Amino acid sequence: MTIQRIHHVAYRCRSAKETVEWYGKHLDMNFVLAIAEDQVPSTKAPDPYMHVFLDAGQGNVLAFFELPNSPPMGRDASTPEWVQHIAFKVDSLATLHATKQRLTAAGIEVIGPTDHTLFQSIYFFDPNGHRLELACDTATAEMNDKLDAVKWDMLKEWDRTRRAPRHTAWMHERQPGAA
Repeated sequence: MTIQRIHHVAYRCRSAKETVEWYGKHLDMNFVLAIAEDQVPSTKAPDPYMHVFLDAGQGNVLAFFELPNSPPMGRDASTPEWVQHIAFKVDSLATLHATKQRLTAAGIEVIGPTDHTLFQSIYFFDPNGHRLELACDTATAEMNDKLDAVKWDMLKEWDRTRRAPRHTAWMHERQPGAA
């Protein structure tokens, strides 16, 4: 079997209409499909829903379910807020900075840009409380090769020790005078 791509990733939303409008306005995502049912196709449970799909670029689709008969949305309280997020790739640092300015002007709190050595990113929340990240790649081919060469050793060491391996410490060590 060969996976071709992600067909869609689905999350819950408080309001399908608000979510579609927010993603269109702030992230320029086109609304591509809506499906509404009174019964869940896979389980046959009687549970009405609205399922909306947004174009996340290059065949990627982000979907949301509005579930009016379910308890209010929550999140996994055992997982830190920064862990669960959706990251979208942008084409340039200029786009990243311009989007931060647009979001901030719209009253959306934005963290970053954060320099991850391999990419820079900004973080913010959608109206449903989902953490989003916009990322712009900045890695060189040499950096990617270095990371590729140690990935299995790092994974094995982590699995054995549950401590951060030092194989990629170079990513966080700054040269004197480097920004």
